[in-house]
Amino acid sequence: MFPLTPDPVLVPMMIARPQRAYRYALLCTLASVLGGVVGYVLGALLFETVGRPLIDLYGLGASFEVFRARFAVWGSWIIIAKGFTPIPFKLVTIASGAFGLDISRFVLACIVARGGRYLLLAVLLQRYGSAVRAALERCLTLVVVGGIVLLVAGVMVLWLIG
Repeated sequence: MFPLTPDPVLVPMMIARPQRAYRYALLCTLASVLGGVVGYVLGALLFETVGRPLIDLYGLGASFEVFRARFAVWGSWIIIAKGFTPIPFKLVTIASGAFGLDISRFVLACIVARGGRYLLLAVLLQRYGSAVRAALERCLTLVVVGGIVLLVAGVMVLWLIG
């Protein structure tokens, strides 16, 4: 359960080798679903000892209780909606196990969500990747400096909050 989305690595890989974009999408889907199952198991078997501390580590304790009520009604749809976003998927996976969502529904929703997300990314980058690559090459210094600034700012915000 890696705490960051694979997009910062996946996107450049797909742009550099567009003929492998679908392979990368499949690999990310499989890894994401496997990570989701680990989160599900943590939620189902070890929620109080491992799951709750992970949720607290991510600062999601208050959100988790609100989420519990919504999850009872919208379970699979929440997994699919969250799976398409780059926001960490951990809360949903742990909650699915903790709330006892049927494992087959959970895995199917993860495959639809994460597979759809990475497949869409592969299609877009395969189709428009050369234009993105050209723009990145023109503005590489700006992109790298901007990325470093965002990373440092993010770390500082987390440091100030925590």
